[in-house]
Amino acid sequence: MPSADPSAETPRTSAYEPVSPQEQEPVRPTREDEVARSGSELVGGPVGRRVLFAASWWTPVRVIALLALGMFALGMIQKMPCYNGAWFFGASSQYTHACYSDIPHLYQGRGFADGLVPYFDRLPGDMEYLEYPVLTGVFMEMASWVTPGSGSIQHQEKIYWMVNAGILMACTAVIAVCVARTHRRRPWDALLVALAPAFALTATINWDLLAVALTAAAMLMWSRSRPVAFGVLLGLATAAKLYPVLILGPLLILCWRAGRWRAFGTALLGTVSAWLVVNLPVMLLASDGWSKFYTFSQERGVDFGSFWLILSQRMDSPLTTDTVNTLATALMLLACLGVGALGLTAPRRPRFAQLAFLVVAAFILTNKVYSPQYVLWLIPLAALARPRWRDFLIWQACEVAYFLGIWLYLAYTTSGDAHKGLPTEGYQLAIVVHLVGTLYLCAVVVRDILMPERDVVRLAGDDDPSGGVLDGSRDVFVLGTARYAGRAALHTAQAPTVKWGSAADVPR
Repeated sequence: MPSADPSAETPRTSAYEPVSPQEQEPVRPTREDEVARSGSELVGGPVGRRVLFAASWWTPVRVIALLALGMFALGMIQKMPCYNGAWFFGASSQYTHACYSDIPHLYQGRGFADGLVPYFDRLPGDMEYLEYPVLTGVFMEMASWVTPGSGSIQHQEKIYWMVNAGILMACTAVIAVCVARTHRRRPWDALLVALAPAFALTATINWDLLAVALTAAAMLMWSRSRPVAFGVLLGLATAAKLYPVLILGPLLILCWRAGRWRAFGTALLGTVSAWLVVNLPVMLLASDGWSKFYTFSQERGVDFGSFWLILSQRMDSPLTTDTVNTLATALMLLACLGVGALGLTAPRRPRFAQLAFLVVAAFILTNKVYSPQYVLWLIPLAALARPRWRDFLIWQACEVAYFLGIWLYLAYTTSGDAHKGLPTEGYQLAIVVHLVGTLYLCAVVVRDILMPERDVVRLAGDDDPSGGVLDGSRDVFVLGTARYAGRAALHTAQAPTVKWGSAADVPR
């Protein structure tokens, strides 16, 4: 007897099965995800088909955006002990309350309280110039304009944090909406972003959400086959943080495999042009200040969150900064080569979000520093690459454990003889936990690429919803045994109407 609950329908078991008319409709997460189905009991159980598609103001995108804003607000509340004084009175207090943020400290520390112009005016002390990319520096400067210059410096720093938090909240809404719209049939996957605990906890530590929002918007534009807009937004994101430019690597591999050179060239041109528009004026007029971000990245030593720190703390003769730079660069290049080889040899062309997640994760894992807010770079990509609640929550649990671990370690090192907090060995364990969590998510993404019949997105009947012009494209360049995978599937396909990736669409 068939189930009365539409959410209990049996999902497809093969990526090569025919696509039914029902599979053209929005995907219900409670149908395909056991954790989502169990969690839905908290709000009355799985949503039925009639309710899901009924006309209502409460569309998935609006619900997700509001939930994301609500979680961001909870993250702000979590910072209240610091807002009420822990930032200013006692170094260890902001760590024991796990509410540290760079934003209020850099208001004075980087000259905004004194009206200094980033990149043009020298800072007192050893830093000399602002060590952030240009667009982030503009963000910081504009927030300082809104901050009143009257009152005590502590009052100004609190207002500065609040102004920045308001703008970062707007970035959060942009991220949630863009992720919800990137996969047209899978808006509810963006709940992974909206409800991510690590997102709420780390959103106001630094200014990373500006680059994350621009990257999410770029991914949305690419999914809509708009390479010019994608390139412009990615160029702006790279002007705010370095990591977004890495996404061009996976895009090159996928466009190579699909023969979409014109789209890639357009995206690359847009990226370079937008980056130059932002950077070139500062580069020409204040070259020393502009280059500080890049020289600082090379000169800084091993720092929090990385496996390099564990090695440094356990070695009798720690590696020099130059040696670590060389080794980290070599490891990153090897990881990129591995991702490239995976993209060209996989039995079915990987989805854009999958390779994008892997290359950004590789950059973070091999870097000299893995700050707690770097998880923000990965969360939107993870939601698109592996929209499974179980794996996502395992990873988030590891990141929350690290979030608590780093602040307890800093509390231990700043509390004097009291030693309140987590000793070095405990902090090293916290580092291992969050590195292993990220590696675990990378592993399941790689498994989905090598075994596309297990990819939840493709089981639902899609090819590459974030791929734009790549979605449904035939392969023109494939390495290894992947070229034969489609031919084998040809003999098992029974229906003529299939999504791309079945043998009917694989070139012979």
